[in-house]
Amino acid sequence: MPFVISDGIRLYFEEYGEGYPIIFIHEFEADLHSWEAQVRHFSGRYRCIAYNARGYPPSDVPDDPAAYGWELAVRDIEAVMAALSIRRAHLVGSSMGAYAALLFGLRNDGAASAIVAAGAGAGSPASDQEEWARSASVLARALTARGMASLAVKMASHATRRRLMQKDPQGWNVFVKRLKQLSAQGMSNTLLQCQALRPSLFEFQDQFSKMNVPVLLAVGDEDNPCLQTGLMLKSTIPGAALWVCPNTGHAINLEEPAAFNAQLEALFTMVERTSCQHSDVRKQSSSQNDAVRAAPLQAGGAIA
Repeated sequence: MPFVISDGIRLYFEEYGEGYPIIFIHEFEADLHSWEAQVRHFSGRYRCIAYNARGYPPSDVPDDPAAYGWELAVRDIEAVMAALSIRRAHLVGSSMGAYAALLFGLRNDGAASAIVAAGAGAGSPASDQEEWARSASVLARALTARGMASLAVKMASHATRRRLMQKDPQGWNVFVKRLKQLSAQGMSNTLLQCQALRPSLFEFQDQFSKMNVPVLLAVGDEDNPCLQTGLMLKSTIPGAALWVCPNTGHAINLEEPAAFNAQLEALFTMVERTSCQHSDVRKQSSSQNDAVRAAPLQAGGAIA
């Protein structure tokens, strides 16, 4: 099995295709398998990398809760990129993964050429923070006491998940089956150290206002915990676009894979077209004064 090492923790990853890299970062209630529809779509012309977060087998499941946390999740993205010799990439994150992708963008200027944040920011509004932390603690204790098998169906039946059940019953059954196979300990530690303790995205508004990365904010119109945060991010990040998908809950990439892929395709095409235009300008300047060289879009390379 292929692994990268992040602060001594092994992270399992899968890689498909060649070209400019896209890194997929999964949500709390899933692992890298949740990106199958996206990897199939994009691996024909991109280098697609998906990995399991710490606590999600076959990645390591540390016993120590201190080995988990949102800052470590950001460092895990950095470790994946470093181990695979990737200097710049498009990042696609869902929920917990979207949070990490956005904070990675803030902390690593220039390393993300585009960020897709789907279902970002549950628990971030001030009115939700106390209940968010309480619910995370309750679920963490339940997972430790009862295990995944007894709680998976209930977790997958949350109000923000019911649309997946209605739209794609077979897909929902697969979602539940895979949820049962995740580590109760890993998810419990993730809840207590990452989900419950992470700062609200509203706390980063000043930094987001200076963020120089094209961002697609994707949210289902029935994903109530994320709508307010999505609007805040749209109004704050200069290069942000907000796509609200109708009749859709939290698992937007699972519920509407074709529409989700089309939105990503449009973002990546726009970013790459802009890069090519900038490269053409530099090439013209170079031919005139032999002073500047173009930096075309390529795997692991730079996007101007």
